[in-house]
Amino acid sequence: MGSMNRPLEENASSLEHHFLIAMPQLRDPHFNGSVTYIWKHNADGALGVVINRPARLPVTDLMNELKITVNPELDGRLNEEKVMSGGPVERHKGFIIHPAGTEWEYTMAANDDVSISMSRDILEAIAKGEGPDQYIIALGCAGWEGGQLEREIIDNAWLTVPADPAILFSKDYDNMASAAAGVLGVSLSQLSSLTGHS
Repeated sequence: MGSMNRPLEENASSLEHHFLIAMPQLRDPHFNGSVTYIWKHNADGALGVVINRPARLPVTDLMNELKITVNPELDGRLNEEKVMSGGPVERHKGFIIHPAGTEWEYTMAANDDVSISMSRDILEAIAKGEGPDQYIIALGCAGWEGGQLEREIIDNAWLTVPADPAILFSKDYDNMASAAAGVLGVSLSQLSSLTGHS
């Protein structure tokens, strides 16, 4: 059983650029019904952002709080867009998920298609209308210690699906979990009746 101790990179079980879909029996209020985008996962643990939990905070209000001037032509649209509740960790920190291609002051590639930025300059660009065409702005993230996420998956807390940018940036928050599960050809309602049986 020596293979259990190898780093994740070697045994290809990394869940980077995957969706974690909360299984119906997951009652944690932070994650019930959630879809989390995992952008970092290695032997030390995992980091992700919940992408289907709109907070009450409109993007315009976030810009105002940060004293970022919004282009008046974008004011109406950004007022309708909501900031996501990205998770219970580092709630004061902003995480902007966007298509790869443009580098900002603090940008990390999740994979060839998607990047995560955490710097003010991308928000300033969005406020001017010069930012990425697609993006998710979230406050906070979700984190797991080494081995914790793997144990939760074994315990049937999560369904894992390779991330699909079309779902990631869809803004159809109410149906995101069922759309992501649909990639595997399963429905969440079926899963709720199957859980508990081994």
